Amino acid sequence: MKNRRTVLVTGGCGFIGTNFIHLLLDKYSDWRVINLDKLTYAGNLKNLQSLPDGDNYRFIKGDICDEATVQTIFSDEKIDTVVHFAAESHVDRSITGPAAFIQTNIVGTFTLLEAARKFWIGESSQVERPCFLHVSTDEVYGSLGKTGYFKETTPFDPSSPYSASKASSDHLANAYFHTYGLPVRITNCSNNYGPYQFPEKLIPLIFNNSMRGRKLPVYGDGKNVRDWLYVKDHCEAIVEVVKKGDNGHCYNIGGNNEKQNIDVVTLVCDILDKKIGLPKSGEPRRSLITFVEDRLGHDRRYAIDATKIKKYLGWEPRVNFEQGIEKTVDWYLANQEWVAGIVDGSYKEYYKQMYAE
Repeated sequence: MKNRRTVLVTGGCGFIGTNFIHLLLDKYSDWRVINLDKLTYAGNLKNLQSLPDGDNYRFIKGDICDEATVQTIFSDEKIDTVVHFAAESHVDRSITGPAAFIQTNIVGTFTLLEAARKFWIGESSQVERPCFLHVSTDEVYGSLGKTGYFKETTPFDPSSPYSASKASSDHLANAYFHTYGLPVRITNCSNNYGPYQFPEKLIPLIFNNSMRGRKLPVYGDGKNVRDWLYVKDHCEAIVEVVKKGDNGHCYNIGGNNEKQNIDVVTLVCDILDKKIGLPKSGEPRRSLITFVEDRLGHDRRYAIDATKIKKYLGWEPRVNFEQGIEKTVDWYLANQEWVAGIVDGSYKEYYKQMYAE
């Protein structure tokens, strides 16, 4: 087939990877997906249990840092496209345990780049139209003041071990383009939200705690600003970068939805009060908000200028924050068993039965 691709999706059992794989298999039947995931705490095999292995989908439990595993996949599956999501991504965890972030985010990216270089570069390569898409974050740019936006040309200024590890992997991917001619593209996205997000992140954490009458922790004064991007919009943007993006280019992907953290929290509370009524206490869920000591190195404001991807690839977000947050709350309400499985850890039992730990 002319448009046939064999896509290695790393971290496909995580939040964004899960949504991306569902999008590909729903809308791009000519794309074959190989999902490589280590199944760390944030990888949930149940996210994709409706997708049995077959002609268009295969799951492989493995580590992106494992050179032999990665090279075997490239060779056996004839990979021509990589969409690299796999990463340690939670800032708080990077503060208390940075080593895993260095290993996965830097060494893992290096291992993938080396495999792609081996199989794609040189006269013996049989791969047509290869593409290595490295998915990154706006956190590599550091913190903004009250005005201004991150552009693709904004100098990197990471503040946490997480963002520093992602900045390092961005530089490494870019270097492989300039040094070896590897067909690399990089995306830097703003805060994602939507279905399947692990409950350590703000929106699902607030949902889960408020459903259980627990305190809703908000860092500092709650006025840190993030640009919120609905995950399905993000996944559609990634497809456009794979299909039409230029090698050696970076594309910022944003939702055009700047919100203070405290406003996000109160909105989730208000939506739940409206949809399912007040808790037994009779108090609105906003009353559970508790301000806690600020995170170390907490960036004040992120905001994305997504002009480039709109101008050159024709992509812009379709879901505004009010629509997206309602869709998200509805999904969590309809999938409380999934949430409970994360909270009590039982989601791990599903793949323990299938894969030796």
